[in-house]
Amino acid sequence: MVQEYFKIFIDGYYGYWNYLTSEILYPSWHNYFWWLVGLSVVVWMLEIIFPWRKNQPAIREDFWLDGFYMFFNFFLFSLIVYNSVSNVAVEAFNDFLGWFGIENLVAIQVGSWPVWSQFLLMFLIADFIQWNVHRWLHHSPWLWEFHKVHHSVEQMGFAAHLRYHWMETIVYKSVQYIPLAMIGFGLDDFFILHIVTIAIGHLNHANVKITYGPLKYLLNNPVMHLWHHAKYLPEGSHGVNYGISLSLWDYLFGTAYIPNENENEPLGFDHIEEFPKTFWSQITYPWNKKK
Repeated sequence: MVQEYFKIFIDGYYGYWNYLTSEILYPSWHNYFWWLVGLSVVVWMLEIIFPWRKNQPAIREDFWLDGFYMFFNFFLFSLIVYNSVSNVAVEAFNDFLGWFGIENLVAIQVGSWPVWSQFLLMFLIADFIQWNVHRWLHHSPWLWEFHKVHHSVEQMGFAAHLRYHWMETIVYKSVQYIPLAMIGFGLDDFFILHIVTIAIGHLNHANVKITYGPLKYLLNNPVMHLWHHAKYLPEGSHGVNYGISLSLWDYLFGTAYIPNENENEPLGFDHIEEFPKTFWSQITYPWNKKK
């Protein structure tokens, strides 16, 4: 069994390396890498042409750091370790279930549903799970230390979307795995759904003012998400506006908070000036933080 896991681990490196090089070298309409680049350029152009914060430069503070985070968290972290380790973890989990005679986690079959309804269900479930995980990142003192990396942004821009600690990838993916695995989606391709969530996330962090009118009670938006990053929040609050793609959950569960539309609201957290400023010191935080 150990040899089998080791083979899965090594194959994970080869497989992901081949996938990544193919993504970069062979652009196509079905390509995460170039869609990320394309969406980033489009949203950046929107920031430059229609800036909400007029005094914020196009190459804002930490622009290049956040740009590197995008590629690290989306691709390099998987190449370095995550893809291989997660493949082994999934295999080990399935072997564990096998001890109890469970060969298939699927508990709800929706594969016969229309494709649009499967996409909608997947979107709603995944976003609700992410909303709960995000809230947990703020309420757990231990997890908050990792989530601080994302909240260390002091000038908001599209690339801040993917500035986060690698531990968040592990937490989000682990919590989502079982609920989503229990639903028998018949979809062969989640590509469009994934691209939509990236686009929404980029816009939520962008230096543009979009509120979506009445749809603001359904969709997260830059004004709402700016207050999520605000340095000064209601007394006793661990955070507000936890929505990832949807604002719906915050309005339903009473965590929505938009006292005004001040585009220059200070961002961050208490003592942010003491937080590490470099990529390496941030991804090794909180283990390297000063006592």
